[in-house]
Amino acid sequence: MLDPFYLIIDDAGWLPRLLPMGVRLVQLRVKDADEASLLRQIATAKELCQAAGAQLIVNDFWREAIDAGCDFVHLGQGDLDTADLGALKRAGVRVGISTHDDAELERALRLAPDYIALGPIFPTVLKQMAWAPQGLDKLAIWKRRIGPIPLVAIGGLTPERAQQVLKAGADSAAVVTDILRHDDPEGRTRDWVAATRAAA
Repeated sequence: MLDPFYLIIDDAGWLPRLLPMGVRLVQLRVKDADEASLLRQIATAKELCQAAGAQLIVNDFWREAIDAGCDFVHLGQGDLDTADLGALKRAGVRVGISTHDDAELERALRLAPDYIALGPIFPTVLKQMAWAPQGLDKLAIWKRRIGPIPLVAIGGLTPERAQQVLKAGADSAAVVTDILRHDDPEGRTRDWVAATRAAA
């Protein structure tokens, strides 16, 4: 089972600031980094998360995650086209998969992932999305369909909306911009931890 608060960061440098706020589940989603920088980021994040007792999930870079000895990766639908799921399984690496529609959900379920993410639940400013906001009703439908597989809600969440998605059936609520772009990221992280623990 995943922690109800799923923090997504774009740089391992966030971890010394945010892990002490009670973070137990972190995805490192690095974009536009050269290979050496990427490897440093993964190694640093792994070391800091292990020391704090937090679970690290590496986004996209599954080969690097295996090489670094990480035990969890997150793959988008495009990543599934090139990822070696057999190699991940042999390395004992767990896998989470993004989904946005029925076809993607069926594809993900065939791969027996360790969690499934659905998004965006609400309008999001993180990136341009080809999908309209999914809403709480879709989240509840998804949870009924996937049964015991953990469900992660992502997209446009705040602490208040996180409580809504957890009550609607999500097992974990993921956040990027509401914390990383906040005037007080540490305080906002504490708000998230309190809200998700209360709703879980």
